[in-house]
Amino acid sequence: MTSAEQTVHSDGRVELTDPDALANSPYANAELAPTRLPQRTWTTYNYAALWMGMAHNIPSYLLASGLVAIGMNWLQAFLTITLGNLIVLVPLLLNSHAGTKYGIPFPVFARAFYGVRGANFPALLRAFIACGWFGIQTWIGGQAIYVIVGELFGNGWLNASAIGGHPWTMWLSFAFFWVLQMVLIFRGIEGLRRFENWAAPLVTVAFVALMVAILVKAGGFGPILSQPSKLGWDADFWKIFAPSLMGMIAFWATLSLNMPDFTRFGKGQRQQVWGQIIGLPTTMSFIALVSIITTSGTVVLYGSAIWDPVELTRRFENPVIVTIGLIMAILATMSCNVAANVVSPSYDFANALPRWLNFRTAGLVTGVIGIVIQPWRLISDPSIYIFVWLSFYGGLLASVAGVLIAGYWLIDRTNLFLADLYEPNGRYWYTAGWNWRGVVATLLGSLLAVGGAYSNPGAGPFPADGLIPFLKPLYDYSWVVGLVVGFLAYFALTLTAPSRQSTASHAAPSY
Repeated sequence: MTSAEQTVHSDGRVELTDPDALANSPYANAELAPTRLPQRTWTTYNYAALWMGMAHNIPSYLLASGLVAIGMNWLQAFLTITLGNLIVLVPLLLNSHAGTKYGIPFPVFARAFYGVRGANFPALLRAFIACGWFGIQTWIGGQAIYVIVGELFGNGWLNASAIGGHPWTMWLSFAFFWVLQMVLIFRGIEGLRRFENWAAPLVTVAFVALMVAILVKAGGFGPILSQPSKLGWDADFWKIFAPSLMGMIAFWATLSLNMPDFTRFGKGQRQQVWGQIIGLPTTMSFIALVSIITTSGTVVLYGSAIWDPVELTRRFENPVIVTIGLIMAILATMSCNVAANVVSPSYDFANALPRWLNFRTAGLVTGVIGIVIQPWRLISDPSIYIFVWLSFYGGLLASVAGVLIAGYWLIDRTNLFLADLYEPNGRYWYTAGWNWRGVVATLLGSLLAVGGAYSNPGAGPFPADGLIPFLKPLYDYSWVVGLVVGFLAYFALTLTAPSRQSTASHAAPSY
């Protein structure tokens, strides 16, 4: 069936009838154009493997071990993380639908609700957060390389003269790992898919091996599971439960926006949905359990929680075990970092300058910004990692997710016009390329979500009373506030001040 320059296939997937229709568009390039059906080949396994590769990584491990480090016992930490991932799966699947149906990446999807030009606002917001994550992961991978080389060459490497608070050899390891990832990016999206398929299972084996080693040294599960919570189950626990849960949700809030970057290659909705259901909650719960047991074991063995697996691996005396473990850590970091933190900003930066940047050159921009953002500061403390970094950006991105869900599912009923997403003066041009409704809804949701951002005295950059004191109570629920306010504000603004006829009334049937 053909309608308005696009073909709707029997399985509901849509493509441009004439792929050359966008040849003269200033808002299109090869990466941003809708994926043709022959290139939509990703299966359920590909999506499950993608999530295994993204979830089984050191920041995921730090997420769980950080909860133990701030006082939760194994059960409290496990329930917090599992609940967070089940919640974030909902907006993630809702926004994934458009990628599979239309073959478009996140920044093009956002054009429908922010305008062809205005989509750069949420896209660049997402991109800069991804750059921060890229830097964090690259620093962790550099640490692993630094330790491996230290095992081989001794204290001369590990105790080299310091520059900027770290040995110069650590900076060299960081730079080497950065280059290694840039090489993978220049292989393109298919090279990434092949890397994920074989790297993901190896990473899983490495984390399990670390847990088993700690269990053997600690004398089994008994001493670990009997560790009491420092918080109990009363007010002390519930005081940090809500902000911790928001941090757990925010961990994947980035992917809840840009998963269309991957689902655009899906064979169908069933493949991407089941691949993600199998991949995200199960793998994150698994890595959380492994991390919690391992970190709780360090309390038994060493008297305090060692939340960093690179530091923990260094405690083993056998250099072969240390080397193998850290090589797996490097694979884990590359597997997650390139997929989760370079693919999206590459599309996002290319969306801003489609005639100047492609997937590879935009990936290089991501890498450079990832260094400038100074990731070694963001990961220096579990409180900053969870309550400052995760909670703050989670509230910002949640408001964008609210706009996308309201616009795609309620306003347009999953029906979009592909050609207009790339054309000036088309349906999605709005006013000078901007839809003020999406921008206002995002700003309002972000203000209420993070306007009251606060830190405990001496534990973060925000004032103890909050940036805006009367909004402080909302910050503990930043992701929920951002999502709900963004959703309701966009829906209300679009109904009260419509700028175009809804596509739901005359478009092809949705699937």
